[in-house]
Parts: sequence; structure tokens; C-alpha cells
Amino acid sequence: MDNGFETLNDLEYLSLMLSITEVSYDAEKIAENLLDIFSNIGDIFSAPKKLLCEIPGVCEETAFKLNCFGHAAERKLRSQIVSKPVLGNWRALTEYFHASMAYRGQEHLRVLFLNKRNVLIRDELLQTGTVDHTPVYPREIMRRALELCATAIILVHNHPSGDPTPSRQDIDMTRTVVSIANSLGIEVHDHVVVGRHGHVSFKALRLL
Repeated sequence: MDNGFETLNDLEYLSLMLSITEVSYDAEKIAENLLDIFSNIGDIFSAPKKLLCEIPGVCEETAFKLNCFGHAAERKLRSQIVSKPVLGNWRALTEYFHASMAYRGQEHLRVLFLNKRNVLIRDELLQTGTVDHTPVYPREIMRRALELCATAIILVHNHPSGDPTPSRQDIDMTRTVVSIANSLGIEVHDHVVVGRHGHVSFKALRLL
């Protein structure tokens, strides 16, 4: 689509988006204020409404609309992985993971439950933790997989620090999940760790 958006930098693009929210304050000034606090547009879209409202010029309506922009991007990416084998669309899958999880301020664990054709049955956020830890209950993951008649799963969690390098705890937890899954005939295709600076695949690292 030739709309010129690709030529805009973050400040110009954010100013454009803010200008259509009908704010009374100067859109470019708000954009500058936001980018002074947040490192990029991704951080802004994922920021809690309460935090956004602390930025000069950002009212509740503007904060809500910024969150909506972020969710719209997530939904677009998610639509690309629904009703088709996810393993054959890995790039779209990791882009969705990044958009939905990379900029969150707390650790979250989500699980993708797949059928025998590796088509998505359910995408669920199962746990929310702190800035550097989220509790994981492998048996609860398996219980949910059995409820959904899933034959395979993909684990995904984020590192708010931005560094997606798996911790020892991540590795140990994954091995526990794999062990229980194997006993139930459920395959763990991968565990993806997402950070602002990229993502890491346990399968690619031969940790599965």
C-alpha cells in the first residue's frame, strides 16, 4: 500500500496518530513527551492507561485510544495465525508474540494449544507474575491441554528486562513440562522467550 507511512519516523507517525484522536493539546508535543519517557512506539502502545495519563497532554481518552492502536496491531497479527498450521507460519507467529508480549512490564506465560494438524485451538494467557518471575504450574498446563483435546502446545513467555536469554529456571521448568507432556502423548513444539530486543526459541537452541 503506497500511503507514505513507511517514510515516517516514530515521532512523525505518533504525531499523525495523535492528531486524529481529537485532542486539544498539540499532537507533536504529546508525541515528544511520550517518546521522552518511553523508548519506542511499542512501549507506548503497551503501557498501562494509568501510566500514559501521567504524561503531560495525555488525557484518559487519548490513553485509551493509544491502547486501542496497540490491540489493533495485535489482532491483525493474530489473524494471520488462525485457521492454518502455525508451524508453517513461524514468522507471523513470532511477530504476534513480539507485539503482544515484548513490551509488558510483568512476566506473562501464554500457551498455544494445537490440534493434530497444528492448527490453533486456543491461545490463552495462563499466568501473570512479577517483573522477573511468573509462577508456572506444568500440571495445570497439561490439564488445560486435555480439556481442549490438544495434541501439541507452544509455550511463550516474556522477559520485561528486554533480554530474551532463557534463565536456568526457564530451562528447568520447560523440561518438567516436556516430561509430563510426553507421558500424556502431547508434544511440546517449542518454548519461545520474548523480549524487546528479540526472541529465543528453545528448539533452535536444542534445549527441547
